[in-house]
Amino acid sequence: MQILAIVVSLAIAAVGIALFVKAIRTIIATIKVGQPAVGRSDDKGARWINMLKETLGHTRMLQWTWMGAGHWFVFIGFGLLFFTLLTAFGQLFDPHFALPLIGHFFLFEWISELFTVGMLIAIVAFIGYRATRPKERTRGVKGRFYGSTMWQGFFVEGVILGVGLCIAILRGAEYAISRYGDEPANAFHYPFSFWIGEVLSGLSENALAHVIYLVAMIKILVSFTWMIVISLNPDMGVAWHRFTAFFNIWFKREADGGTALGGLRPIMINGAPIDFENIEDLDEDAALGVGKLEDFAWKGILDFTSCTECGRCQSQCPAWNTEKPLSPKLLITNLRDHAYTKAPYLLADESERDALPDHIKAEAERELVGATEGDPTLPSGGAVIDPEVLWNCTSCGACVQQCPVDIEHVDHIMDMRRYQVLVESNFPAELNQLFKGLENKGNPWNMSPNARMDWAKGLDFEVKQVGTDVEDLDEVDWLFWVGCAGAYEDRAKKTTRAVAELLDLAGVTFAVLGNGETCTGDPARRSGNEFVFQQLAMQNAEVFKETKVKKVVSTCAHCFNTLKNEYAEFGVELEVVHHTQLLNRLVREGRLTPVAETNGTAKRSITYHDPCYLGRHNQVYSPPRELLAVLPNAEMKEMPRNSERSFCCGAGGARMWMEEKTGERINLNRTTEAVGTGADQIAVGCPFCRVMLSDGLTSLQADGKAREEVEVLDVAQMLLASVKRAPVAEAAQGAASSDGSADSGTSTAAAGTATAVLDRPEEPAAEPAERFEEPAEQPKDEATEAEPEPGDVTRTEETVSDPQDVGADAAAAKEPDPEAEAAATEPEAEPARATKASEPSPGDDQGKLF
Repeated sequence: MQILAIVVSLAIAAVGIALFVKAIRTIIATIKVGQPAVGRSDDKGARWINMLKETLGHTRMLQWTWMGAGHWFVFIGFGLLFFTLLTAFGQLFDPHFALPLIGHFFLFEWISELFTVGMLIAIVAFIGYRATRPKERTRGVKGRFYGSTMWQGFFVEGVILGVGLCIAILRGAEYAISRYGDEPANAFHYPFSFWIGEVLSGLSENALAHVIYLVAMIKILVSFTWMIVISLNPDMGVAWHRFTAFFNIWFKREADGGTALGGLRPIMINGAPIDFENIEDLDEDAALGVGKLEDFAWKGILDFTSCTECGRCQSQCPAWNTEKPLSPKLLITNLRDHAYTKAPYLLADESERDALPDHIKAEAERELVGATEGDPTLPSGGAVIDPEVLWNCTSCGACVQQCPVDIEHVDHIMDMRRYQVLVESNFPAELNQLFKGLENKGNPWNMSPNARMDWAKGLDFEVKQVGTDVEDLDEVDWLFWVGCAGAYEDRAKKTTRAVAELLDLAGVTFAVLGNGETCTGDPARRSGNEFVFQQLAMQNAEVFKETKVKKVVSTCAHCFNTLKNEYAEFGVELEVVHHTQLLNRLVREGRLTPVAETNGTAKRSITYHDPCYLGRHNQVYSPPRELLAVLPNAEMKEMPRNSERSFCCGAGGARMWMEEKTGERINLNRTTEAVGTGADQIAVGCPFCRVMLSDGLTSLQADGKAREEVEVLDVAQMLLASVKRAPVAEAAQGAASSDGSADSGTSTAAAGTATAVLDRPEEPAAEPAERFEEPAEQPKDEATEAEPEPGDVTRTEETVSDPQDVGADAAAAKEPDPEAEAAATEPEAEPARATKASEPSPGDDQGKLF
């Protein structure tokens, strides 16, 4: 028995190690097919610290507490219990073998047994969990394994279970056979396995030795069978991540451990950022984005290799959870399978390629993005990635936030979009209007730049403009970045006015750029049009330098993110804050004081929706909630999906300007969740979210699925309402006098809500006059209303559009009438453009760019 065990064990170990080395070489060669990846080895000390923290500390795995804790035992056990494999080889030759130096040191034996038991408990739970997952496509956590290669998962878990059982039996046999040695063991050294030894204690020394030979051989067979299987499947991420995760985490985009969210990186050519000013000097073969496998950076291919197929990203993805074909997990695994099938072709000399197997040559001919056959999620033929999959992404970052091995899904999607827009000129037709507006008018709604200050009409204080009222930003505290939505979209104007009023009330000096402001370029960059983004960003950067901008406050989460994280590459260093951060600071300093209503109005409940580009992309979660917490007579009701696991509104990634053609609308899914909390008000901190949730609420109210008094408001509007609190009697009369209509169909709130309290009645309220300084008859404060009223001064001919002009979700404004613009007293100054990138070709319905 001993000889057989030795021969079999050494033979399978030799085969396993040889194949394992070959597989490692294959993986390294495949990864090296990619382009250079810049900035992946800076600040090595921080990278080592973060890698150890994420691996040994399991910080990202523990986002799912019980799963993370169980996996930690398996992960540590895999490394620690490697010593038991060495022990098993020694036991083939001597059943009394113990590791040199360590021997029977009690602390090592305790730890070994603890992790063996913990690993066994965890792996049995994991097997049960995997076996009970539905095989069909299901929303949420239950459906996270859909599309995963299940046999691989069961195989790996079965190996771990088998190894753990072998370790336990070997430990028991060691305990039993020790009574025939010089130092009989006791339960102190075998705290969990001594009972197995007691069961075996009736066997002779020879019998116990054969038990050890047999079990040690089985343990070695199981271990090296696993090694052989994964070596023959270098794309088996469920196993290889045990090795590649260390490298993927170390080489992550942010050395400080931050996720690959926030700012996007520019297009890289040969390891350097592209310079669009000298684009004519660019090599004609240079890829603008990613159009084929070898255009990905090597870190991208390492990402694909490291995917564990755990499906955490899939369970959180807003597109996947509304029946769309995009699954972040399956997008990565499709790219991984493509990479490892095509790599032999790329690595072979041209003279050798004809001799390659047909399936490899066929894979080399596949388009990266294009028409697919069968299920677009798991194509059976055609291109690797279906266009609908590519354009479903809202860039919300839920996938990146959830990934335990730091895969950078959003970056890869955006790189593929860039190629489709800039090279293939193949993108959703709705984006033509977006690109046209950004290029010609500096805003996505194609509105006149001269209308950017319309939001300020009717305010009872002066809004200073740079170049008109102040020379530069040194004369004021802050630049108030209004943004395109804040200037043109009716509902967002309410937020803009509210923030301006609050800053004025708090004595904060600020100025705006007015007609000199142009889009930050976020929708262009997230839709793949890097060229237009660079134009807009360079234009803004020059204005910032000329006007000495240092501190910026923005109401738009997308503008906030772009200015904060992407403008540094244009030579601008800014302190950028979101309006909820600044307002929260002012409240804490006592410069803004919410006032409670005095007549015992019933509490109102509020639920808060985290904007993706404020929360996940920039980790701003507390300031909006702290502001809502200080509002009198208000209570918070969190949605089930909140903070890091918040669900997208559906507007990001330029989806604001694209129609949803498949599955449930994302904004309806989120609004249904918000309404389900029973809250009276849905608070937001981003104009895009405001539009999407307002439209969702309108739809639910029209179907009788939401109460008419529920409304969507920005946090700033709620704060302004409480700072300028009016008596309940006035509020009730004001609410009753309003016709309650709005362009989104929502009704004004009942008396006592933040929007109603500022409506002024026609007649004086029956309250002591000395309590108020203002006269009894006052105009409505538009900044605190949920929706624009008919005749609203912020509603002009230029702020109303048909959905077909810009996409149903972005219906805020139509293209201005050329004759009306010609009659304007102030001539419109359009910035010079190098090219009209958004003009479609005649008859083209695919959004041709050039």
